[in-house]
Amino acid sequence: MADKKSPASGWPIIQGDYHTGDANSPVAVITMGSHLDEAGICAAGAALAGSCKTENLGIEKVVANVISNPNIRFVLLCGTEVKGHLSGQSIEAMHKNGVEGGKIVGSTGAIPFLENLTAEHIKRFQEQIELVNIMETEDIGKISAKMNELKARDPGAFGADPMVVQLSDDDKDGASGAESGAEEPLTGEMALITARIKAIQMMVTDIGYRNRFASGLYGGKIEGLMIGLIISLVILGALIGVQVI
Repeated sequence: MADKKSPASGWPIIQGDYHTGDANSPVAVITMGSHLDEAGICAAGAALAGSCKTENLGIEKVVANVISNPNIRFVLLCGTEVKGHLSGQSIEAMHKNGVEGGKIVGSTGAIPFLENLTAEHIKRFQEQIELVNIMETEDIGKISAKMNELKARDPGAFGADPMVVQLSDDDKDGASGAESGAEEPLTGEMALITARIKAIQMMVTDIGYRNRFASGLYGGKIEGLMIGLIISLVILGALIGVQVI
């Protein structure tokens, strides 16, 4: 039997609208935008099962509950993609490419910014789990069959201790790898509008930095010209004085 470890105290550490099963199972199932029979999926052998509707907070909660249980070595993506947010594609991009400047590299979701995860959290998630994608599959039989295939490949617990993610106070009432039922994702259209507003804010900030740089550069040039003019006048005055003498 594969070696197992105790997950973090109180696991799953982030509460929400999901079901839990055997904490020693190597498989977590994320049903993306679908609400399937999560209780049945857990009864079939998943450590936990639930949805993930957003490409920011939702993914943070997935990561938090996975890396706090070293026994989870596979994350199985199934169910339907979420319009606009593209949380499934964003999880794949994060696992493959990581995050730069808080943004998931390669994500095509509307707002793929992770504010509560450090580089260490992302690296741990990448190293601990293998991501398996059968998205657009809602058939419980097919999902169970894939789970059984993954359980047969169980490599045992990850070699490091559980890693606990501290989400902000506003997020603690949310869910995990499945999100809270009280948390409704933006519509695809609103998500795109919000993303464009964020992009405009970043552009305005960048323009401000460029303007300050240009002002400093211009001021430096004027100061240099004045210093050069003063030195030239001093030298000219000295030469005139020598000629008079």
